[in-house]
Amino acid sequence: MTVLADWLARQQAIHPKAIDLSLERVMRVARALQIDQPPHPVITIGGTNGKGSTVAFVAALLAGAGHRVGVFTSPHLQRYNERIRIAGDEVTDAELVAAFERIDAARGDTTLTYFEFGTLAALDLFVRARVEFAVLEVGLGGRLDATNLVDADVAAVTSVGLDHMDWLGSSLESIGAEKAGIFRAGRPAVLGTADMPASVHAYIAAIGARPVRSGREFTAHATATGFDFRCGERRWSNLPRPALQGRSQIGNAATALATLIAGGFDAGLDAGSIAAAIATTKLPGRFQIVQREVEWLLDVAHNEPAAVELASNLRDRPCAGRTIAVCGILGDKDVTAIVAALAESIDEWVLVTLEGPRAIDAATLAARLPAGASVMALSQDVASGCELAAARARDDDRVLVFGSFLTVGPALAWLGL
Repeated sequence: MTVLADWLARQQAIHPKAIDLSLERVMRVARALQIDQPPHPVITIGGTNGKGSTVAFVAALLAGAGHRVGVFTSPHLQRYNERIRIAGDEVTDAELVAAFERIDAARGDTTLTYFEFGTLAALDLFVRARVEFAVLEVGLGGRLDATNLVDADVAAVTSVGLDHMDWLGSSLESIGAEKAGIFRAGRPAVLGTADMPASVHAYIAAIGARPVRSGREFTAHATATGFDFRCGERRWSNLPRPALQGRSQIGNAATALATLIAGGFDAGLDAGSIAAAIATTKLPGRFQIVQREVEWLLDVAHNEPAAVELASNLRDRPCAGRTIAVCGILGDKDVTAIVAALAESIDEWVLVTLEGPRAIDAATLAARLPAGASVMALSQDVASGCELAAARARDDDRVLVFGSFLTVGPALAWLGL
């Protein structure tokens, strides 16, 4: 193993829980490292779905305006280094190892989770690289997520849906309250959809944040070629359709724009730079289209709302032949609801066993498919599942890969991407 791989393996064992939602421990270490109050503006993006795309748009818009941007996202698809980018480039193994060593020296007897190590490494590396902006994607929830140890100058919640219920609660109201915890008093609180639980609005009012709501303070209207956007006095017409595919991407791009305007970070934005950023933003695994002998569609959809949207996107892009799904889903997800949302869109299933302690095997997954679903094969891993789907597919067919980052990442590797 490489030195970085050794560090990542060690982090899995340092803290007794893989997920431990609290800020006390990680805040203590951040203060010791003197990174708890960054010298640059912080933009934090949370939400059940859409936050990764919104982060990508925010970063592209800032970079297009000439800024040096640090971006922290999770999870990764193929390489841990994907999680931390500075000026568009993944940080190196050596930079990560050096950051982990500094964190380890500073933590003393304090134990940290794998995700907390990564969050601290990102904050440390951003300060050292003297970024002009840090854009942070919330890992899980918001209020007690490690990214929330720093005060966001502007924060956005893209959507609230049922996911991570073991940690965030079983209702939209409880989940919304957790996600709203990234907002700060007196600062902009951007809401990426008009369909938000009452708890989100209540929290914004209780702390005195400034609501910036889709459909009210900002709007985006689709046109034949793209969309028109308004936020306060700022208006742009005929912005291009986003390069990212799918129904939600205009909304995600609009949320990114509104976030920058609300935070007062739009001085360098003009119609040309905005159009260029939106039309070129890329993010693997979000209704990603890959042309091989047949068309491949890859989507990390891993909860019911994302599966419903994926089904809509498939209907918007019909194919003449069959849709063959390579599907792997983690056991702590609502597997039954996810596969039910896509059942009518899929003709044949190749079910795969994912790696890791949260995984369920392909046979267990098969038992949760709706009655009558056609299972082509059960596979021990994603690569062999892709091999089987490719061999089965005919000219007019397409292959859909979905269910988890742990499904899409290995599929991208199998496709040579």
